[in-house]
Amino acid sequence: MILDRFKSTQKPVNTLGDKPKRSVLKALSWRALGSIDTVLISWIITGSIGAAFTIGTVELVTKMVLYYGHERLWNRIQWGKQV
Repeated sequence: MILDRFKSTQKPVNTLGDKPKRSVLKALSWRALGSIDTVLISWIITGSIGAAFTIGTVELVTKMVLYYGHERLWNRIQWGKQV
């Protein structure tokens, strides 16, 4: 049928999600940007560059781990993916 011919010309969508290495790289780049933001805001609020970097370092590690787990979990959820 005409509809079958149309469907077969569409490119298949990757339903597997990102590979773990890609998720790690995305987490690193996002956290670098987010941590710079956190350090600047902390410095403005506290007036102490030392406190700002301490807050930024703790935030960097915890949020990177949380992001990675969140990303991997969403790769397992099929809702909203095209097949």
